[in-house]
Parts: sequence; structure tokens; C-alpha cells
Amino acid sequence: MTLLKNINCSFPQGERLSDMLICGDKIAKIRPCGEIEMQGIVDEVVDCEGKRAFPGIIDQHVHITGGGGEQGFSSRVSRIDIRDILKSGVTTVCGLLGADGVTRNLTDLYATAKSLEAEGITAFIYSGSYAMPPLTITESITKDLVLIDKVIGAGEIAISDHRSSQPSPQELAKLASQVHLGGMLSGKAGVMHIHVGDGKGGLKPIIDTVKQYDLPVNMFVPTHLNRSPELFGEAMEFCRAGGNTDFTAGETVGVPVPKAVKKFYDSGLPMANVTVSSDANGSIPGGGASKIQVIYDDIWHMIMEEGLPPNLVFSFVTENVAKRLKLYPKKGALKEGSDADILIVDKNYNVDKLYCMGILKIDGGRLAYSNSARD
Repeated sequence: MTLLKNINCSFPQGERLSDMLICGDKIAKIRPCGEIEMQGIVDEVVDCEGKRAFPGIIDQHVHITGGGGEQGFSSRVSRIDIRDILKSGVTTVCGLLGADGVTRNLTDLYATAKSLEAEGITAFIYSGSYAMPPLTITESITKDLVLIDKVIGAGEIAISDHRSSQPSPQELAKLASQVHLGGMLSGKAGVMHIHVGDGKGGLKPIIDTVKQYDLPVNMFVPTHLNRSPELFGEAMEFCRAGGNTDFTAGETVGVPVPKAVKKFYDSGLPMANVTVSSDANGSIPGGGASKIQVIYDDIWHMIMEEGLPPNLVFSFVTENVAKRLKLYPKKGALKEGSDADILIVDKNYNVDKLYCMGILKIDGGRLAYSNSARD
């Protein structure tokens, strides 16, 4: 058991100076300072005066097995490194396949997710890839959701992109129906995580699908919606109509996340519909791979440069994502009974400590210890 003392804990209603008791992999107690007396029982007491605690970051879009190959075999991206994940304050990842559904496969994706969990974080996966019909493990997207523990939805299904299968609204609806049913039967989120390219269609394939068929709009999670000013404009209208909006961190060509979120905030749009993900380890068209660190860089810029409220900013990568993926309040919250995924930052919002399922992984901004064979 670990007792974190004198720490400013982030809650939806604001911050409160508290003591927090971690017992095993759960948050056991959160009480006003001085009310938790566990002398002789607690293994470690950590004074966190001057620091703030947030839930661990949930990154819902990570190419954990590597992406790429779009410039040939030499451009294939390697598997993500657990050390990079931890240094970015991330405690939960959702792995997926992208354009390459030929040399990449779901069994390797599943095995990599299990490997990352063995290294200390929580990991889920999506069935499918860019192409339709989707790749599956059991030959049925519904069965994947019901029978495969790690599968939480389908993704990243591509639309409005020259690399996609150009699915029609009818094809999207047919897949979404299977995902929706699988989610209902398994008690999982059953989301359609949609890659939106910079093609002519924009968000229209999703909008047409929702208009024509009896499917809930909130099961669709379109991503990369800040890749261009035009698509960003569509995203504002989609969000205003109740749709989900996922921005990609590290964007430099389109609308950077800090500017995109500030525009949404100033426009009075429903911020509970906004999430941010990294697209980490995905290939960059000009060469190289995206980094998971960009998700924390954009968080920092939203707070320190755009002046957005810290609790709101962290909700885009914690509470909002957890609710979308039906993981809340087990994930994405600092609550008694929640998983002890805790990100502690200093007064300048730099990562100071990171607990994953109650285990200290980052201390003083550095890896606390290694359980990785690659170290």
C-alpha cells in the first residue's frame, strides 16, 4: 500500500487537496489531508506537496505493432517501445492496424497488447484495418467483440482516402450493425473508430450512414479531424450535432490540437464530445513515424500557452475517452475503486510520477525501474 499525501487531485468539479491511498492496483481511499491514518500498515508514504494528480492518459489510437510500408518494405515501422509510452504519461493504449492489413495481422496485434500489459500498462485493440470487409480473428466482427477479451470495436476503418476501400453508407452501416450488436452482447463499447482522410468526402460517409440507418451517432469515433481547415470546419458542425470528434496530436499541416481545441471551447461546443489521440507509430507520408510524446506535448501547450483549464484539457485524454470506450470509472477517473492509474505533474505540468495499476513506473520524470527485456 502507498499513501500519497498533500496532493491536488483533479475531479470533474475541480481540484481538491487530498491524501490518496493506493491498495494493490486500486485507489482505495481519497480523503482530506490527514484523515487517512495507516501508520504501521502502509508500505510507503509519498509527500506530493505542490504537485497535481490526474488520471493516467488513455491513448485510443496507437499502432502498437508499427505502421507503414507505404514507401516499400524499408519504411515499415517497428513495434512501439513501452518506455516511450510511459514517459508520455500514458497508462492505457488501444492498438490498431492501418493501411497495411497484409503484412500486419490481428493475432500479432493481440499478442503485442498482451505483451504491453505484461510490461505494466493496460491495452485493448480494434478488429479491422483500413479496408473493408474488415480483418477479424474469428471471421466475425461480432464474435471478436464477444469472445476476444481485448477487442473493443472496429478500426481504423478508412473513409475519404485514396487508400480506403471507398465504403458506401450501406457497407458502413452493415459493419456498424455488427459492431453495435457485439458491443451489446459483450458489454463493451462497440465503437467504430474511423480514419478520415483528406479526400473529397470528408465526414459525409458517416453523416449519410447515421441519417439513413438506425445506428447511434455516438458509436462512431472519427479521427484526424484536424488534418485540414476544411475537415476541421466539418468537425465543428458534427460536434454541434452531437457527434464525437477525435483530434490527432502533433498535427503541423492542418490545425494543431491546441488551436483546434481552443476554437471549439470559444465556440461553446460540447467539450465532452472531444478527445485527443496520438496516432503513435503510424507512418508519416514523407517518411518516419509519429511519436506518442506528441499527446503530452499538446496537453502542455493547451494549458501553458492557450490558457485552457487543466481539468478540461486532461478530460480529452482521460474521462472523455474512458466514457467513449465504456471504461469509466474504472479508467479515466480518480475515484475510490478506480484503477490506480495516476499521473502526477509538477507546478509547470511536467510529468513527475506515473503509477500504472498501482506500480510506480516514472519517478522524478525518469523510469522508476525496468521490467522490459529491451532495457
